[in-house]
Amino acid sequence: MERRLAAILAADIVGFSKLMGDDERGTLIRLKDLQETLIDPLIAKHRGRVVKLMGDGYLVEFPSVVDAVECAMAWQSGVGEYHRGHPDGPPLEFRIGINLGDIIVDGDDIYGDGVNIASRLEGLAQPGGLCVSGDACRQLRGKLDLNWESIGRQDLKNISVPVEAFLLKLLTASKAPAEPEPLQLPEKPSIAVLPFANMSGDPEQDYLADGISEDLITGLSKIRWFFVIARNSTFTYKGQAVDV
Repeated sequence: MERRLAAILAADIVGFSKLMGDDERGTLIRLKDLQETLIDPLIAKHRGRVVKLMGDGYLVEFPSVVDAVECAMAWQSGVGEYHRGHPDGPPLEFRIGINLGDIIVDGDDIYGDGVNIASRLEGLAQPGGLCVSGDACRQLRGKLDLNWESIGRQDLKNISVPVEAFLLKLLTASKAPAEPEPLQLPEKPSIAVLPFANMSGDPEQDYLADGISEDLITGLSKIRWFFVIARNSTFTYKGQAVDV
């Protein structure tokens, strides 16, 4: 097996199943047009290699993080320009995750935590934005002047060690989003269990602190007269000073 260090980009379309359910033919036509006129040429321009196409998703390998991020930024801004010129139908918005990591190469395919982390980070990105790992973000210092927002160390599915993550929001929709409507309050008491702080000085105790929070959330969710906020929402505040 061959191993190498690579920048991995994972991308998919927000709400693709609903878009297909609403207008299957129109969605596929817009996606194919975007692939041929924008996405594939951008990947080639930035020395990327498409590893897999998974319906609405891309897995791409780049020789450097700078190449991957520059491609992702042009990708997202290009999608916005495309929809401003093609206002018919709902826009296709992408989430993109980028990681720098060690990968295993098997023929044309790639495997390993380096790939899995990029896929998990994509799920943390905002529609039209990027989410990169701390390892990837460190490679951008002094090379790309971007305003990254830290969201702290994230517990990613099937990844044994929490991963530091950073967000970059790029507006891609055909117009700026309207002010969100206020969320409807539940008819019962609601509880949010914030991540416990590890005050031991030993980073390995983070698992214990996170486990306490998760056990409390699980236990409280079994009480039907409580509305319990999900772990995915409260853990975005890990390591941050929160105004309760």
